[in-house]
Amino acid sequence: MKQKRDLLSLVEFSPEEIRAILTRAKEFKRSRLHKERKIFSNKTGVLIFEKPSLRTRITFETAIHELGGHAITLTSDMVGIGKRESAEDVARNLERWVHLIVARTYSHSTVEQLAEYSSIPVINALTDTFHPCQALAFAMTLDEYYGGKKKKKIVFIGDSNNVCNSIMVLCAKLGLDFTVACPPGYEPAPQVLNMAAAIAVKSGAHLAVSHDPAGALAGATALYTDVWTSMGQEKESEKRAKDFAAFQVNKKLMALAPADAVVSHCLPAHRGEEITSDVLDSERSIAFDEAENRLHVQKAVIDLLFS
Repeated sequence: MKQKRDLLSLVEFSPEEIRAILTRAKEFKRSRLHKERKIFSNKTGVLIFEKPSLRTRITFETAIHELGGHAITLTSDMVGIGKRESAEDVARNLERWVHLIVARTYSHSTVEQLAEYSSIPVINALTDTFHPCQALAFAMTLDEYYGGKKKKKIVFIGDSNNVCNSIMVLCAKLGLDFTVACPPGYEPAPQVLNMAAAIAVKSGAHLAVSHDPAGALAGATALYTDVWTSMGQEKESEKRAKDFAAFQVNKKLMALAPADAVVSHCLPAHRGEEITSDVLDSERSIAFDEAENRLHVQKAVIDLLFS
């Protein structure tokens, strides 16, 4: 019997498996609605959302549907993990009815518990610590723009949040250089940074933390940014706006990057805060291509977990 696999942080996947996901995602994109592989035929996936969602919900529901399956979406008030019912009990119930759990939660430990106590695959659709599907979509989009033509350097500008963590892990796995440029006090958590650094030793990736966004851009292939205040941090928004004021991705900052460097954002964007509209809507922006590619990489992840 095949051993159950989960996607929780990308750490659990080998570089070869990550590359296989990206290759499969490109195949899904090329063949969409023509010769779709019905790997999820007659199966049901449950999507649990503790946080609001546009891209994640639509792309996962569409992915499951186009792979031949059925999606059920549950909001936080319908499940109440940790309040109405423990993650352990939720997992043990769902495994008896459905075939896949996709969870978008605050605490990363919630998806870990769902994975631990269920016999069916669990996909992390975003936690406060990691957002692996977003990182995979970014990697796919970079491949579409650059292929394997050059050694890539990714510069993440802003808060060292879940998206930053996942892109850092992805870069460490694939041997891509990565720099996070953030204000003092907003560096990646030591345990995440140390884990990524240990992975980077094997791949040859160079990881760095900088407090100088302009200086970090030397040799950059892509700039990445995200909101300064993530969901659950709303009480810190005023302080964060001041702390991150010098880290806005705007035309002035883009002018300091190599001429062929692209820029991305996981969306939703707070236009005029972490990124200006003239940059997000420019020809150098790959943010909306990346959003589209969420659909294809998530199909590829499901394909890997059920093949």
